Amino acid sequence: MSETVRATPEAPVEDGHWLARSVRRLFASRYALALLAVPAGMLVAGIVSWAIDWRLGVDSAVYRSGAVALLTGEPLYDNDFLSAEPPWAHLPFTYPPTGALLFVPLALFPTQVSWGVLAAISVLALALVVRIGIQAAGPSWLPPAKATVLITIGALALEPVWRTLFLGQINIILMALVVVDVLVLGTVAGRARHLGGVLIGVAAAVKLTPLIFVPHLWLTGRRMDAVRALATFAALQALIFAMRPHDFARFWTVAVTDPARTGPTFWAGNQSLNGLVLRLTDLAPWALAAAVGVGAVLAVPAVHLVRRFHRAGQPLAALLVTAFFGLLLSPVSWSHHYVWVVPLIVLLLTRLPGRAGVRAALGGVVLVFASCVLLIMRTSDPSRPPGVKPELEWTPPEVVLGSAYLLVPLVAGAVLLLRKRTGGR
Repeated sequence: MSETVRATPEAPVEDGHWLARSVRRLFASRYALALLAVPAGMLVAGIVSWAIDWRLGVDSAVYRSGAVALLTGEPLYDNDFLSAEPPWAHLPFTYPPTGALLFVPLALFPTQVSWGVLAAISVLALALVVRIGIQAAGPSWLPPAKATVLITIGALALEPVWRTLFLGQINIILMALVVVDVLVLGTVAGRARHLGGVLIGVAAAVKLTPLIFVPHLWLTGRRMDAVRALATFAALQALIFAMRPHDFARFWTVAVTDPARTGPTFWAGNQSLNGLVLRLTDLAPWALAAAVGVGAVLAVPAVHLVRRFHRAGQPLAALLVTAFFGLLLSPVSWSHHYVWVVPLIVLLLTRLPGRAGVRAALGGVVLVFASCVLLIMRTSDPSRPPGVKPELEWTPPEVVLGSAYLLVPLVAGAVLLLRKRTGGR
């Protein structure tokens, strides 16, 4: 029997205001202390590291320095690093100038304290993603408050999550903005409904990759929200152009395509199609074009799956298809960008009881993302002389292990399409 696609959602939501009620109940529950202890610890660690001058938060140091540069008039892209960066974080500012504008609150704190603030917010944002994911996945055996705390704390063991926190990256916060926009604002009524798309526009102004969710809004019937996302993004670009025309022009004409600003994209840490093709072709100059071609082919089944899950009333599954397709398509998807594995685990957990296939999938996903396999592959052979690029010398089994993150969405997509073809659910 072929699969029957249901026209009604698995998890009907009366309105998006359930989230505020749920958060209030969570922080009024006995699990609140356990949840708050983690971000509080991050904040304390930031203050202590500032007091003892511990090197913590390389990327958050760059974020903060971009904000300081914006406030002081220093050019963002003319030099290899910004003057406010500490000696241990001399990296180029690779983000749009609108990102520096939105990082301005970090300039209120010393470098390491800004890491603690960003890490604390990230943990709370992760809990928000988990709670929304449980709701969006539909009726489940998971007790919402307890599951939110346990999954959030457990997710700290996943390499994309702990690396995001350790580096002071903003991936989790951007993911939360997208999740709220897609899974919450799309369900609200009244004035709040007109905010749909705004958070995605803001996220894309910090990093360009969230623009992939604009076509997601369009494909799922939220066309005005898609327009609103682009309008928000454009409005922020216009604002920064009025403030800093030199930085605006420098970013869009030079910095956005400068590979020297992103680091070697053939590294194992780059789990995109571009990174894979670079490694397989020994840094062929046509690698990016080939990766884009493969991505164009994969877009066909990705669009099909997004529409299929949306019609079946599975918005979280549809969102995950878009998120992982974006990770594959982006020229650079560092391992810490794969924080989208957390809502994937939430989805699998909600489907867990009585399904051996789901148990196997869940175990495989946790094993891949908690094993630090990419770090192991990067340093697997200490006998290699300095300067040798180990990724370009991998054997076929090493290529598979060193591509573990990007193989997860590829294998999952193939399994979904195959099961549909054979009549499975």
